[in-house]
Amino acid sequence: MFKKLCAEFLGTCWLVLGGCGSAVLAPPIPQVGIGLLGVSFAFGLTVLTMAYTVGISGGHFNPAVSLGLAVAGRVPAASLVSYVIAQVAGAIIAAAVLYVIATGKADFQLGSFAANGYGEHSPGGYSLTAALVTEVVMTFFFLIIIIGSTHRRVPAGFAPIAIGLALTLIHLVSIPVTNTSVNPARSTGQALFVGGWALSQLWLFWITPLFGAAIAGIVWKSVGEEFRPVD
Repeated sequence: MFKKLCAEFLGTCWLVLGGCGSAVLAPPIPQVGIGLLGVSFAFGLTVLTMAYTVGISGGHFNPAVSLGLAVAGRVPAASLVSYVIAQVAGAIIAAAVLYVIATGKADFQLGSFAANGYGEHSPGGYSLTAALVTEVVMTFFFLIIIIGSTHRRVPAGFAPIAIGLALTLIHLVSIPVTNTSVNPARSTGQALFVGGWALSQLWLFWITPLFGAAIAGIVWKSVGEEFRPVD
């Protein structure tokens, strides 16, 4: 279990460094900024690379993923709390490292620091309702893809590719709405350094991903076996 928790810590740390780091550090550079497409791919690549590297833990790197898999009966519920603690710790440490790097720029301004938000803090000015629906639906489908691609009938070794591309697509759709969470740990690390509005809106980015993931676990447990052909 200790090795699995270390894997979850490192994986979540890399996700925040790679994903949030690309959003904070890369876009402001003239003619080099990677934009929405680049940030989306950065998040997907973090999951893809770490899932292959430290897959001993299952490669969750996200409390919502751990919950959804537990509900679906894929992982023991008893390990859920330990996983979440390791994931949140990894996200906070990564956010701290990113903050140290970002503040090394002479004219640095914290801004949103890639934190998630709705209303006036949504990148596109989307409402609380739009943010809620987006996070629930995107997390639901993320978990459906994760559970399905890791099914025993799927050829081994391909799941990280499907999962990484799914996370990329999720970011392409939802960055304008909420800056994309679908991951309470990732949201928590950034919110702690932004403070104020980010902390006051953090509740949404815990409740909605967890709810969407739990629903996905229930749906898959009920009908998911029918989605794949019998060997």
